[in-house]
Amino acid sequence: MFDNNNKTRHSMALAALLALSGLSGAAWADAYEEAAKKWIAEEFNPSTLTPEQQLEELKWFIKAAEPFRGMNISVVSETITTHEYESKVLAKAFSEITGIKLKHDLLQEGDVVEKLQTQMQSDKNIYDGWVNDSDLIGTHARYGKAVAISDMIEGEAKDFTSPTLDLEDFIGLSFTTGPDGKLYQLPDQQFANLYWFRADWFERPELKAKFKEIYGYELGVPVNWSAYEDIAEFFSVHVKEIDGQRVYGHMDYGKKDPSLGWRFTDAWFSMAGGGDKGLPNGLPVDEWGIRVDGCRPVGSSVARGGDTNGPAAVFATQKYVDWMRQYAPREAQGMTFSEAGPVPAQGAIAQQIFWYTAFTADMTKPGLPVVNEDGTPKWRMAPSPKGPYWEEGMKLGYQDAGSWTFLKSTPEKQRLAAWLYAQFVTSKTVSLKKTLVGLTPIRESDINSQAMTDAAPKLGGLVEFYRSPARVQWTPTGTNVPDYPRLAQLWWQFIAEAASGDKTPQQALDGLAAAQDTMLGRLERSGVLGECGPKLNEPRDPQYWFDQPGAPKPKLENEKPQGETIAYDELLKSWEQARN
Repeated sequence: MFDNNNKTRHSMALAALLALSGLSGAAWADAYEEAAKKWIAEEFNPSTLTPEQQLEELKWFIKAAEPFRGMNISVVSETITTHEYESKVLAKAFSEITGIKLKHDLLQEGDVVEKLQTQMQSDKNIYDGWVNDSDLIGTHARYGKAVAISDMIEGEAKDFTSPTLDLEDFIGLSFTTGPDGKLYQLPDQQFANLYWFRADWFERPELKAKFKEIYGYELGVPVNWSAYEDIAEFFSVHVKEIDGQRVYGHMDYGKKDPSLGWRFTDAWFSMAGGGDKGLPNGLPVDEWGIRVDGCRPVGSSVARGGDTNGPAAVFATQKYVDWMRQYAPREAQGMTFSEAGPVPAQGAIAQQIFWYTAFTADMTKPGLPVVNEDGTPKWRMAPSPKGPYWEEGMKLGYQDAGSWTFLKSTPEKQRLAAWLYAQFVTSKTVSLKKTLVGLTPIRESDINSQAMTDAAPKLGGLVEFYRSPARVQWTPTGTNVPDYPRLAQLWWQFIAEAASGDKTPQQALDGLAAAQDTMLGRLERSGVLGECGPKLNEPRDPQYWFDQPGAPKPKLENEKPQGETIAYDELLKSWEQARN
């Protein structure tokens, strides 16, 4: 076990090295402090801390890093703007300020999960620290392969946990807390899936008049899926062209690819109203349709009390198929997530029900068709509309929370050095600047800073969303999912059958629910997940479950109620009033 005796041995070795080199310990400390001052002056601004407070925070890192100086540490994350900034800028700063040689690798999300799985299964160390989605919280809390950060802070990392970490300032800790109440992951970045629309088109008097003439209500931000569908039809079928360009009322993607699974596991069913009430996730049935009894998953098919193939899920999948075929560009059906992501910025899409705020930075670049000459956006983001099965108290959408995770198979000394880096890249010294670069906020103090107020006019509603109480309704995959890597692999294969038209949505989801139940059964038989492992319900007549309160809900007689919209300015006012 790494302990303070190691610190003593390291200090003696360092003293000998310094004696040979002719440098005093004070000179080395001064060099690290000078590096800290340089980074504060040249890079780490703005910050919610004063430069003096920043230096004090970094002095703690300099001191805490003493036992680890000269070590080579490697960490990994997926490739998004925020992590690129960490890899190219913050890793270099950390190394110069602490003397720890830090390498931050970037991989595609699927590759990160695959390598994480490999280390968990083999217990052979691949990386010393991982930024992986909090979607794996149910996995980490059950398998016993991850170190609970709350345990680490009280135990071996007690002397290496920053006094200015300020966990209460993080906005996503409920996403990274296990069923046992322990914190397993530390959020590093967050972004939500929201509604995106061309505010400039929605304000054109001739389009507003035409929409009201056809549909009988105002063109505005859709409150429900009925209005979204009407607006999609309006732009694709009735408007067709704006300023000589073919336009579309919807954008999506449908290629058989792992990213098609994210499209659905990232809360597509909950947006329609699948699952139960409860935040951050529905209980006892979550947005994947998995029912739990206590912390034990008991089934995902309706016959076992789940909702993966229930009426709300079937409705959501049918709308996905219909809207993509009828209202999106034809090429969307052959696109993946990464191919479809940049399309709205090209200027031909009127709205998108499911748009990740991680694209904000790329959607605000000067010269884009969706950006005004003064740098303000022609578009806005807003809460996604609610499907007909949705009820107050349910989650409304997905929020990605890439979070620091540490595995027991990593040698303790390396794990603690990586823990220092995780705290550094989320520290108040650097977090506001990182937020402005990647636009994936994690701290309340950053969100409410003057710098974010100043940036708000060019961010299309991002700041207003994160300052609003509404943000708590956007949450990641929760603890009902006991093995995210294995179960997530099933989704894209079955959803692709519906996307291609090879099967009806009901048939495709029946297959998915059965496959999930089979996987849950295997996990149950393996016995590796302990007291929170699956224990499948016996199948029953689905009507039994439809007669019970909550999910699965029986099919509605009318799945398309009257369309309802709200003016964007009124929406912002309602957010402000909710804050007061």
